[in-house]
Amino acid sequence: MIENDKELQVTLDRVRRMQEQVAHLRRTASNADNYSASVSGFISEIDRMQLEVREYLTIYPGEIAVH
Repeated sequence: MIENDKELQVTLDRVRRMQEQVAHLRRTASNADNYSASVSGFISEIDRMQLEVREYLTIYPGEIAVH
C-alpha cells in the first residue's frame, strides 16, 4: 500500500514505464499470440499499481496514519 506522496510518485513512475514497455511491445510483437504472452504480466502489474494509486488518492491527507 502507498503510504505517502513519495511512494505515490514512485508508483506513478513505475506505471508510466510499464505502459511505455507495453506500447513498445505492441509496436514490435511479431503476432498476437506473442504480444499477449509478452504483456499479460505487465498489464496485471499495471492494474495492481493503479488500484493502489486510486486507494491512496481516495484518502484525505489528514486521515493517513503516520507510521
